[in-house]
Amino acid sequence: TMSIREKATFAAGCFWGVEKVFVKHYKNKGILQTRVGYTGGDAPNPNYQQVCSGSTKHAEAVDIDFDPSKVSYKELVEFFYRMHDPTQRNQQGPDRGTQYRSAIFYHNDKQLEEAKQVTDTVRSRFKDPIMTEIVPASKWYDAEEYHQMYLDKNPHGYECPTHFLRW
Repeated sequence: TMSIREKATFAAGCFWGVEKVFVKHYKNKGILQTRVGYTGGDAPNPNYQQVCSGSTKHAEAVDIDFDPSKVSYKELVEFFYRMHDPTQRNQQGPDRGTQYRSAIFYHNDKQLEEAKQVTDTVRSRFKDPIMTEIVPASKWYDAEEYHQMYLDKNPHGYECPTHFLRW
């Protein structure tokens, strides 16, 4: 039987670490597949160099296929807030630029409502205001193959120091 698949799309800084943390915690617990890529900008078929330049307006993001009978969208949104610093605008740790912005790309009205609810709930856990954008999902572009599960392939690769669980 086919399991139900829904999508969740998040940007929380360098996508290598974001994908790693989600997969580590939710593999076999509701996450069916992840891809890293670029979204939220206006340049067609961007490559990594273009996105890093900031000229495309795309964010480095993770696209997650999940089984809602095993993990809820709200839980994934809360986990997103736990695993990065949403109070930084257009940066995560030492990584600066709009491509590192904190964003939730919602796929339907229910996700929009739930993203807002969770954001209101977690607000009190942070000293500074939350800068996360909650915006409609737009065209998605997979990143180059070498970026997919990058930290599995390169265990000593760069990890953003803000990617840890806060609670």
